[in-house]
Amino acid sequence: MSGADFSHHHSVDGLFRAHYRWLCNYLRRHLLDTASVEDIAAETFAQLLEAPSLTAIREPRALLTTIAQRLLYQRWRRADLERRHAQQIDTDVANSPEELAQLAQALKRLDHSLQRLPGKVRSTFLLARIDGLTYPQIAAELGISQRSVSVYMNRSQALCDRHSANQFLTDKRSA
Repeated sequence: MSGADFSHHHSVDGLFRAHYRWLCNYLRRHLLDTASVEDIAAETFAQLLEAPSLTAIREPRALLTTIAQRLLYQRWRRADLERRHAQQIDTDVANSPEELAQLAQALKRLDHSLQRLPGKVRSTFLLARIDGLTYPQIAAELGISQRSVSVYMNRSQALCDRHSANQFLTDKRSA
């Protein structure tokens, strides 16, 4: 670990010690589930660790709030997407129970694959595919370059393509 890495980790550690409880209390106003509160708070600090480096932060709570709110919005968007998929499944009476089980398994595998992506790559994908944001809007939202958005989208699209190919092979084997 280089000196800069150590300094960065030490800085995030200090922020964690000083503001973790405050952030959890803030999140409790938006979430009832204690585990979800702790997950979002932990992911907030994990994203700080992923950041290239921290300059002197004048308003650490504002930064933590911004990151946590983005994570909350992602969680809510994902829940909305899951509800829409569930409603679609419920309204599609032509599907047999086996087809519904296969669809649910496919969605779980895709979700698992997306969870393995780094935070900004996953966020880029969700903002584009679920929220329908343009690359410039995503770049502004995440504080990254449009080139990074393009790279992240290519990476997430490759994951989706692999997922689709694996699903196709699985369907062929079971047919």
